[in-house]
Amino acid sequence: MGSLIDLRVLDLSNNNFLGELPLSLQNCTMLSFINLRDNSFSGKLPAWMGESLLSLVILNLHSNKFHGCIPQQLCQLAHIEFFDFSQNNISGNIPQCLYNLTAMAFKNTNNKHTFIDRDAYMDGTQVTITISVGGNYVFNTIVSWKGQSYVYGKNFGDMRSIDLSSNKLTGEIPAGIFNLTELKALNLAGNMLTGLIPQGIGRLKQLESLDLSRNQLFGSIPTSIADLNFLSFLNLSYNKLSGRIPTGTQIQIANPSGFIGNLALCGPPLTPKCLGDVEPNAKSPKGDSKNNQANEDEFPKCLYIGMGLGFMVGFWGVCGSLMLSRSWRHLYFQMISNLNDWLYVAMIVNIARLQRMFQG
Repeated sequence: MGSLIDLRVLDLSNNNFLGELPLSLQNCTMLSFINLRDNSFSGKLPAWMGESLLSLVILNLHSNKFHGCIPQQLCQLAHIEFFDFSQNNISGNIPQCLYNLTAMAFKNTNNKHTFIDRDAYMDGTQVTITISVGGNYVFNTIVSWKGQSYVYGKNFGDMRSIDLSSNKLTGEIPAGIFNLTELKALNLAGNMLTGLIPQGIGRLKQLESLDLSRNQLFGSIPTSIADLNFLSFLNLSYNKLSGRIPTGTQIQIANPSGFIGNLALCGPPLTPKCLGDVEPNAKSPKGDSKNNQANEDEFPKCLYIGMGLGFMVGFWGVCGSLMLSRSWRHLYFQMISNLNDWLYVAMIVNIARLQRMFQG
């Protein structure tokens, strides 16, 4: 096969091929489409793909028996748009250099079609090759999308996808993957990834499907995930996540099953409420008694404060003015003296009147 140097498309999917990929395939430098899914190919992931097959746009190795680490050389595939290594035995860390997959970071300047030859173009995940007799060869690959597998072909649009699910990958999610801003689907489920979900996930503005389930991720869900306005499938289940689920339109309408298995996670759309949440219009007898007790405790405080302020204002309002003004002081004592005389005279007059009444 290595002598087919003009080969553009290699589709050996859904067979029973065994063993390692022949090294001679590195001579087929014009390859843009490789679909080897659902076979029994084995051995380490070939590093020579990233060194020789630099025209690759679609690479599908789903459901084989490849093992070992993901070679750093695969980060040189600058034209790759569809990357599926799911359901293998791949181990080690996800390469930090994935940000070099620049086709996933920029829009397709050819609108919808990606031309791989004068007579061949790619539309979504479908490759169409025009032959001289007037017909076309059409190649498709199965896509794992929002938890299901589909053959979308050209209906899949300007697709950008990375699927590394169901392997044995370890370590943290590399921050560089969040520079691939045109990525539409990211599936890292079913591995042994640890650490936090990076805040940078909010940069994947075009992301529609995100599956990080069945790992060992911990910490809180980053608030930036609420910025993913096109996200319609989210699965973070069966990790060790904790804290409140961020609020956002796409998050609140997500399926609650995408959050189960995280015992310390709370808030909508899960049923349990976070500690301290109060139901609107909900009445609690215990809460009412606490409010009444608080009101009763406040009344004496307000009463004492009011009495103190009233005494200070009244006392110093009168005494202060008498101390500061001599004329007011004389008038005040004169008024007190006159009032004393009037009371004395009134008392004598009334006593005399009462005595005449009793004598008469």
